Amino acid sequence: MDLGVIIGLIAGAALMIIGIVWGGGNMRAFFEPSSIMITIGGSFASLLVGHPFSRVMGILTYLRLTLRPAKFQEERLINQLVTFSEKARREGLLALEDDLEELEDEFLRKGVQLVVDGTDPEIIKNILYSELNQVQARHQIGIGLVDDWAKQAPAFGMIGTILGLIIMLARIEDRSTIGRGMAVALLTTFYGAMLSYLVLGPMRKKLEDRDNAEMLVKEIMIEGVLSIQAGDNPRILEEKLLCLLPPRRREEVRQVGAREG
Repeated sequence: MDLGVIIGLIAGAALMIIGIVWGGGNMRAFFEPSSIMITIGGSFASLLVGHPFSRVMGILTYLRLTLRPAKFQEERLINQLVTFSEKARREGLLALEDDLEELEDEFLRKGVQLVVDGTDPEIIKNILYSELNQVQARHQIGIGLVDDWAKQAPAFGMIGTILGLIIMLARIEDRSTIGRGMAVALLTTFYGAMLSYLVLGPMRKKLEDRDNAEMLVKEIMIEGVLSIQAGDNPRILEEKLLCLLPPRRREEVRQVGAREG
């Protein structure tokens, strides 16, 4: 569970409530069912118009991904690839076939299997990068869907504002309708901004972070597999893979390797 998402949402909502109460506002005045219907319902309906039905129905799956912190364990991955390199140089590439069943990541298993099968390095590179591009394309579909919703929410907030003003002006002689019309007009804009800037926009950024983290891991796997196939020295392989990590993470890799060694 990504506590940052939970804390951020709760803190954002709490600060809005505190601001309303502290400013002397009435919380009941900020609950307007028609504004919610226009903003959330209308913006969601626009997704149905612009995206396949099955994709829109799966949006909760994308949003749940924002609550899952990445657990790729790059440190252990690099040390695992170094271990494979040492074994391949000592016993030959075919010896890695014994370790295939232990690999949980399908992408890495495919790469090692191609090496064991004696596939040409250029073909291995093309296959793995094609797979990588497909994974990223799937990620971008989810990111784009959430991004579209984030953009549509304020737009439907403005639509609600226009509707509220029309209601108010159409019955301007009936003063009892002015308050409700103004409430719909202003609250839909408020709901649209909150939905976009507190919920959907930040979640889109979280999905981008998840995508970047997985792409980094896949790059490490590809570089490792190709280096093993080329017969690179394990120490050189380790340094090549460490270059893909931020400096502060490199020492962690060395510490993990020292413990496991």
